[in-house]
Amino acid sequence: MSRAAIRYAKAILETAVSNSNSLKVNEDMLSIATSINGSAELSDFLSSPIISTEVKMGALSEVFTSVQSETKSLFRLLQENKRFEILADISKQYNAQYDVLNGVEVAKVTTAFPMNAELESKVLAKVATISNKKITIENIVDPSIIGGFILRIGDKQYNASVANRLQELKREFSN
Repeated sequence: MSRAAIRYAKAILETAVSNSNSLKVNEDMLSIATSINGSAELSDFLSSPIISTEVKMGALSEVFTSVQSETKSLFRLLQENKRFEILADISKQYNAQYDVLNGVEVAKVTTAFPMNAELESKVLAKVATISNKKITIENIVDPSIIGGFILRIGDKQYNASVANRLQELKREFSN
């Protein structure tokens, strides 16, 4: 994450907050991050030094027609400074700063398979014992943990994975 992306995100967030529009701009930024991360072509297009900033600006205006005025201002600023390649980083940074501002913390939950509603409710129950903030869950799938889950919130980690239990048993038997 570049320092420039952090500065742009902070400036856009401050503007959006002063205009009481930070939620809508956050939705824009989520859409932008999803679009760029989901499309190698769009990412390559924005990063290409061959394509002019005017063409990039035109394309972004076509793709993101219904974005907020603050987001359009960001596009113009990136055009002036020839920095379209950091748009994805700016959008991710905006989302992170927006969450911090609103007291939302991200819980990273590693599971052996995609989470279902039952497991998600168990994880949220565990989260309530660790943090009193609003939590959004990010699921990471890692078959090597065999089963259970690993929960990470900030610098705290709770490991309820089968692989971890097996490691503990192995340590007990080796002593």
